[in-house]
Amino acid sequence: MLVQVPGGWNPLLGRLAIDQIPYTNPILAPLFVAVVIGGIILLGLITYYQKWGYLWKEWLTTVDHKKLGVMYIILGLVMLFRGFIDGLMIRTQQVWANGPQSSGVFGAVHGYLTPFHFGQVYSAHGLIMILLAATPLLVGFMNIIVPLQVGARDMAYPYLNALGLWITAAAVALIMISLFVGDFAHNGWFGYAPIFELQYSPGVGVDYWIWTLELTALGTTLGGINLIATIVKMRAPGMTWFRLPIFTWASLSANIIALTSFPALQVALFLVACDRYFGSHFFTAGFGGNLMLYTNLFWLWGHPEVYFVILPAFGMMSEIFPAFSEKPLFGYITMVAASFAIAGVSWLVWLHHFFTMGAGPEVNSFFSVATMLVGIPTGVKVFNWAFTMYRGRITYTAAMLWAIGALFLLLVGGLTGMMLAIPAINYMVHNSVFVIAHFHSMLLVIVYAIFGSVLFWFPKVFGFKLDEFWAKTMFWLFSAGTVLVFVPMYMLGFMGQTRRLDYVFNTAWHPYLVTEEIGIAVYCLSVAAFFVLLYVSIRDRVKNRVGQDAWGTSRSLEWLTHSPVPFYNFAVTPHVNARDELAWRRHNGINEAQPTQYVDIHMPNNTGVAIYIGALTFVLGFALTWRVWWLCLLSLVAIIVLMIVRSWRGDPGYIITAAELEKMEREAMQRQQQVEGHLPHHGGHAVPSGAMAYEGQKVSPLGTPPSSGDHH
Repeated sequence: MLVQVPGGWNPLLGRLAIDQIPYTNPILAPLFVAVVIGGIILLGLITYYQKWGYLWKEWLTTVDHKKLGVMYIILGLVMLFRGFIDGLMIRTQQVWANGPQSSGVFGAVHGYLTPFHFGQVYSAHGLIMILLAATPLLVGFMNIIVPLQVGARDMAYPYLNALGLWITAAAVALIMISLFVGDFAHNGWFGYAPIFELQYSPGVGVDYWIWTLELTALGTTLGGINLIATIVKMRAPGMTWFRLPIFTWASLSANIIALTSFPALQVALFLVACDRYFGSHFFTAGFGGNLMLYTNLFWLWGHPEVYFVILPAFGMMSEIFPAFSEKPLFGYITMVAASFAIAGVSWLVWLHHFFTMGAGPEVNSFFSVATMLVGIPTGVKVFNWAFTMYRGRITYTAAMLWAIGALFLLLVGGLTGMMLAIPAINYMVHNSVFVIAHFHSMLLVIVYAIFGSVLFWFPKVFGFKLDEFWAKTMFWLFSAGTVLVFVPMYMLGFMGQTRRLDYVFNTAWHPYLVTEEIGIAVYCLSVAAFFVLLYVSIRDRVKNRVGQDAWGTSRSLEWLTHSPVPFYNFAVTPHVNARDELAWRRHNGINEAQPTQYVDIHMPNNTGVAIYIGALTFVLGFALTWRVWWLCLLSLVAIIVLMIVRSWRGDPGYIITAAELEKMEREAMQRQQQVEGHLPHHGGHAVPSGAMAYEGQKVSPLGTPPSSGDHH
């Protein structure tokens, strides 16, 4: 039976009422007006330039893994900016509200945020940065690059890929609307039992938190299934397991973590929902529950999740370092083993998040040792990257600088992590900002790797390079901001500043807080440099167009495709001859060889069903948050009907004929020759099949054509 909620409920609107919209809030009301005006301008521009049909056909209904990956990345960048604004608000509040003499505005005694509003900002910042910024960015890169690296034409399940994106977008929309309708959770991004119980958090903030996380977990799980299936079943001929690029290995290990850990989060959140909606009290000690049950369930997911996001970043670094060192990756086998060792150990370390909970010396000792063990495979990776660069012909492009920056931050985060793995030290700094600084050091490894990868793979997706000057300017500004924000934070942690302070009592800490605020200002300059980077690069895109291999030193299979990559990826399924396939072909002078014949290929159709289901999941999450039961039932039935109709109809796909394919390839080659300013090494003539031998096999230079029934 549903529990009685405070504040009233009506059958039509549930808990929703006009007083739940913060139209009198001096911060949110102007922001709402700005968002509405910006939305109207955007919709007006799309209408004026008559782009609705283009957006619907080419993007919103696409099942092309590359376009879906780009949309994941755009979604992640938008939420990265939103999360950064939350971080700016937190730092500004703390530097303002320092000491009893500090003033207050907007109803706050100190600073400009009330404690309740500060708690919401703090909670949203953590959830957004980890699950709605870093995760979509990484999933986006995995979507774009993994099928290309294994020689596939698309993901194993293109429709499921689109569904995962739009469910994730629904989670983003749900947390964004919590800004203007109701409020968000104020008890941390991970929640605290029993604070999230209805009697302690009577508003809808915790409900927004529950359903945002549930939708994110569902979308990520669907993506994990798809990526694992693609890597296992869609590899091109000759792409044996130990010829897979390291980024693909890292993606495989990360998605095994996702597939096995996110259900634990979904179970924990379902039990929290049962407590709030049905009064079950799984986590309320006074009613027979166990609050530590939630803490264990959450961190049983939460710590493997940390490695779910860090492993793809390691894979990105493993692609960038060899390309700009002009050497193969040092210690390939050990890098693969290290990735899976990290994934395995990630399941044995969750209890270090609550060393101070009184688990006992035996339990603490076990988890202390397990946490330290993570440093061994991570150290293997660090040494292998260093040896890859050692005596290499290093080119300090902007992408390489970001990767090197990630390596330095990994050392800082790893060494401080070893400190926190010792229970005696952990007891002293557990609830301090030292832990926050450590955690941000590790997350910034991901951010640095992502920006390095944006620069590295952008030419492959869009056909032109990003501007090097502004990319390096952004790097140095961002790095300066990182030092100015987090070095003082480490120091304040040792001085005893605790987390989640909306009022900082110790005035001796003020210089450090001011330094952090200066760092945030420098971060703002780096954000401005990023927008200038995009503007200048798009303006000069014709001048910066590239051919197949944008850098001339790339090594893996994705650089064998045209730039930008056509919707079918490979005209002929490639035959893989070596671990660094493009480097091998370049060494043998056949990297620009073309196939002798083409055959028909099968491709999936676009579909609007995925975006419809994504929109309905948002409606379902919103209705569950506000307890609008008729809308819950209606949206759930609509989702089920759409899924049945889609399953019943299926997707017959369509055929690209050999003649169409040959024509598109000829045009692509002409464009490439115009960009590169020369003809291919073989004089523009097709190289006959079986012209090159490798490992005792006769293979075609670009590969064996697929049979006419070959799908994707």
